[in-house]
Amino acid sequence: MEKKWLYHSINHTEVAQLQQELNTSKIIASLLVLRRINTYNLAKDFFRPSLNMLHHPFLMKDMDKAVTRIKQAIDANEKVLVFGDYDVDGTTAVALVFDFLKNYTHHINYYIPDRHIEGYGISTQSIDFAYENNFTLIIALDCGIRSVDKILYAKNKHIDYIICDHHLPSETVPNAYAILNPKQTNCSYPFKELSGCGIGFKLIQAIALYLNIQNEVVYNYLDLVATSIAADIVPIVNENRVLAYFGLIQLNTNPRSGLKAILSNQKQKKIDIHTLVFTVAPRINAAGRIYQGNKAVELLLSETTNSKEFSDALNVINIERRDIDLTITQEAIEMIENDSEITNKKAIVLYNPSWHKGVVGIVASRIVEKYYKPTIILTLSNNIITGSARSVKDYNVYEAIDNCSQWLTQYGGHMYAAGLSLVESDFLNFKTDFEQEVFKTISEDQLRLKVDIDLEISFNDINSKLINTLQQFAPFGPQNMSPIFVSKKVKFLNEVNYIQDKHIKLTICQCSTEHITFLAIGFSLASSFKLIEQEAFFDIAYKIEEQYYNNHTYIQLNLVDIKAHLAH
Repeated sequence: MEKKWLYHSINHTEVAQLQQELNTSKIIASLLVLRRINTYNLAKDFFRPSLNMLHHPFLMKDMDKAVTRIKQAIDANEKVLVFGDYDVDGTTAVALVFDFLKNYTHHINYYIPDRHIEGYGISTQSIDFAYENNFTLIIALDCGIRSVDKILYAKNKHIDYIICDHHLPSETVPNAYAILNPKQTNCSYPFKELSGCGIGFKLIQAIALYLNIQNEVVYNYLDLVATSIAADIVPIVNENRVLAYFGLIQLNTNPRSGLKAILSNQKQKKIDIHTLVFTVAPRINAAGRIYQGNKAVELLLSETTNSKEFSDALNVINIERRDIDLTITQEAIEMIENDSEITNKKAIVLYNPSWHKGVVGIVASRIVEKYYKPTIILTLSNNIITGSARSVKDYNVYEAIDNCSQWLTQYGGHMYAAGLSLVESDFLNFKTDFEQEVFKTISEDQLRLKVDIDLEISFNDINSKLINTLQQFAPFGPQNMSPIFVSKKVKFLNEVNYIQDKHIKLTICQCSTEHITFLAIGFSLASSFKLIEQEAFFDIAYKIEEQYYNNHTYIQLNLVDIKAHLAH
């Protein structure tokens, strides 16, 4: 699929002014302005994050009520249950809040729902468990904002709920004792995009202030918060960037035993957001996807003596998960390729009752990557159809699902990812309505894969000074992605090497600066070989990376896309 290169307009007056204020290069000033960092003070905060930049937790609506209720429970020796979703965000949040509170009460436990039996979010089974075991306060993390009926059910059993969620609320919110969610109406909290674990962090930060506990005790949990930020793909700006920045420092210097065990087998010299997304998150997620999420919490809470054992077990589970999702992805691709009706639509909705519930989200992501259409993958679990949706850039799949919600028993999520459930008899009605909704609301441009270009530069601009400054733009993630550059009229030297028949590796130079050469790698760009071979020159979109090999550091260009050079 041909990608559209999207160049963003830039305010050159702001660039010139910032360049002078910072005494920096035009490239760096331009990259900052593109990220809406257009003053000296904003640049200073960007390059020098401080934990003092974190917002006061009591700015969040209901925070005072939540803290007072937890203190009341501690003083009265009430039994407290920490509840959370089974994915990375939920399990890190549970580990964080449980581990913090267990220092102040012995009457505490945690509960992760069984994905296959209870499904997503607060379950009747968990409330019954709490009631039967005399828990009178439940702290729900990364879920609950739409659980109106469940909270009422708990209230009738005299169980109070503190909901800590970051998903979008509906018009009616649960009648919980307290709701911590910056996205709810009338919440004045300045930053709206915290992860679920981030909300849990703000809760313990508030408790620490209330009980006069030192900040260092709270900051010890930043490795968990950074892991959740990376895994849940929330914007890495504002408070999230501060939390991720210091969480990564902890992960690189003194991570908790469970995370250290997971990271022990990774080859990368420095742990970054990419490491968390592709090494840590899949292993934590695997527990909830294939077996039970409480195994992930056990790992995150484990001490040095048994963390390696837990980590090895999760690694085995992750390998099993990967085999399952690759098999199901291939089956999904075959369904699409064998049905012209599916290929001609602007949305993909696939249902197979035998597919594994735990990997449908991963499969949906793979299908979007291949066909670049909003995609829903569904399976059958406990006589209910359930599944996950994923979207393309700038299209709100959650809103599309919301507009078809008359057919659903449960749903929730974000702009780019959502979960949903429905009875089998309503599947065709939902499928038809969703496909029509996407057809009406998505543009042809949104269905075209894009590459967001930061700047066009010359190979002559690439040097160690530029790379050192670019590294200070990290941590990278949504709304602060690793810069993508374009260089034009490039040619390759010698031969192109193939890796696993999917990737290419080559040495390239630019026509204007032939004496400067770089090693370039193009993941999943083997199909571009003919273009490279046939054209005298080509244009490249790429990221600049620093690589280490045999104690030697060198610059590598990570190719994002290749186009034929059009002479003007």
